[in-house]
Amino acid sequence: MSTHICRAYPDRVEVRGRDLCADLMGRLSFTEYACLLLTGEEPTGEQRFFLDLVLVAIAEHGMMPTNVAARMTLAADPGSLQGAVAAGILGAGPVVLGTSRQCALLLERAQARVAAGDEPAAVAAELAQEAHDAGGKLPGFGHPVHRPLDPRAERILELADERGASGPHVALARCFRDAAAEVWGKPLTMNVAMPIAAVLLDVGFGTPVVSAVPVLARTAGLLAHLAEEAQEPLGLAIAAKAEEAVAYEP
Repeated sequence: MSTHICRAYPDRVEVRGRDLCADLMGRLSFTEYACLLLTGEEPTGEQRFFLDLVLVAIAEHGMMPTNVAARMTLAADPGSLQGAVAAGILGAGPVVLGTSRQCALLLERAQARVAAGDEPAAVAAELAQEAHDAGGKLPGFGHPVHRPLDPRAERILELADERGASGPHVALARCFRDAAAEVWGKPLTMNVAMPIAAVLLDVGFGTPVVSAVPVLARTAGLLAHLAEEAQEPLGLAIAAKAEEAVAYEP
């Protein structure tokens, strides 16, 4: 058995074959270090830029269920910061926050067919129809707040175009936007999850990095909410409001 990530010795810590103190501390940013940890390689300039971009895009989004769960957990146990963070992260699934992984898998599936000779628009239309006929949702589309556009998604696409980073996965994301409107009979908001997956794939990251980004980003947001919760408690008030809002029917 072996690991390729890290080993601590009495006089040094070695990470991915590099001396932590001599080679990494003071040279790498946290984003660059996270990339090294995840992939075993330091990011290129474009990879660092877009990894930073998407982390900033989704670190915070108000009183989302993840943040509410964390606040209520800290209210119940003020000494358990780590428990409250864990409570919030446990809510980062495919409904809230974690859709980028599904988007990456969809884009990779579509791109495999495009690489084999199929037309991107036709592939997107077929896969969108398949999701619709199965009674499911198309990953990366729809949002309860941002309509008709998700400003975060549009900004990621804008910067990808400006920097020449838009590749086949970004092109497919746009094809899926057109296909979703056609299949569902109305425009659907492309939410931030789809451009996150598309641009990270286009700059050379794999699905494991795309999957990790929401968890890493939202941890920062959770810590901000919990720092505020410790100073200006809202958790119990949120619980009381829930009690008021939900009717009891014996």
